[in-house]
Amino acid sequence: MRILVAGGAGFVGSHLCDQLLADGHDVIAVDSLITGRKRNIAHLQRQRRFRFVKHDIVAPLSLPGRIDWVFNLASPASPVDFPRIPVQILMTGSCGSRNLLELARKKRSRYLLASTSEVYGDPRVHPQPESYLGNVNPIGPRGCYDEAKRFAEAITMAYHRAHRVDTRIVRIFNTYGPRMRLNDGRVVPALVDQALRGQPLTVFGDGSQTRSFCYVSDLVDGICRLMRSGVTEPVNIGNPHEMTILAFARTIRRITGTRSRIVFKPLPADDPRQRRPDITRARTLLGWRPQVDFEQGIRKTIEWFAGGRER
Repeated sequence: MRILVAGGAGFVGSHLCDQLLADGHDVIAVDSLITGRKRNIAHLQRQRRFRFVKHDIVAPLSLPGRIDWVFNLASPASPVDFPRIPVQILMTGSCGSRNLLELARKKRSRYLLASTSEVYGDPRVHPQPESYLGNVNPIGPRGCYDEAKRFAEAITMAYHRAHRVDTRIVRIFNTYGPRMRLNDGRVVPALVDQALRGQPLTVFGDGSQTRSFCYVSDLVDGICRLMRSGVTEPVNIGNPHEMTILAFARTIRRITGTRSRIVFKPLPADDPRQRRPDITRARTLLGWRPQVDFEQGIRKTIEWFAGGRER
C-alpha cells in the first residue's frame, strides 16, 4: 500500500514508519519538524519506498496519486510544549485534523487519529475505559493539548458519519523508548537524563501519582492492528501495569547505578493523579496486549540515551 504518516519524524511516528516499511509498504512521512527530528528518519532516507515531505498540516496538503492509509500522528505532545506553542497545538488538532480528513475523503483513504489518554483529563474513574467521558479543564495549562485532541476525535467521528470516511481512533497512554526528546518534560527522558548526568532526580508532588508505561514497539503493534481492523470506536492502547512516579524514579536509580538523590517539587497544575488504561477493548477486538516487560524496555531506553544519540 501507499501510506501517509503525518508526524512521521516524531518519536512514535518514526517507529511507525519503520514498521510499515518492514511490512513492504510505500511510506510518505510528513512533518513540520516543529518537534519532530530528521535524525529520527535519517536511516530511512535512502530507501526507495520512503519519502519525506516537510509540511505543516495546519495548511492544506496536496499529494498526487493514491493514498491507501492516512495516519495522523502530527501534534506536539510534550508538557514543555504546552506553554511554548499552545496556539500551534490547538491549530494542529483542529485545522490540521480537518485537512488530513479532507485528504482522506478525497483519496478515499482509511484514516487513523492518534488521540491520547489526556482526553480523560485527571480521571475520576480508574482504570479508564473508552466509555469514560473525562474530567478536563479546558482553560488550564494543559487545556490546549487536551481539548485539541478532544476536538480531533469529534471531527474524526463527524467525517465518519457525515462523509463516510473510514476512520479509526487510538487513545495512546504513556509510551517510552528510543528517539524520545530529552528535554520534552516527560518523566522517562527527564529522570533518565538526570540519572546519567549524576544530577538529583526530580519527582513532582510526593511521587504517589501513577503512570502506566508502554514500550514503543508494543504501541506501534497496537496501532497497526487497529488500522487493519474494522473497529471504528476509540481504542485504548497502553500497558495496564501501573506504578507510582516515586517507584519509577527508584527503578531508574537502581538500573543506572547512579548515586543521585531524589528531590521533590510542587505538582504542576492539572497533572493527572492516576493513569491506567482499561485495555479490554484492545484485547477482545484486536487480540492485542503488551509484550515488552517494563524492566526490559526501560533498559533498552536507558542504553539508547547512554549512547549519546540524543545529547
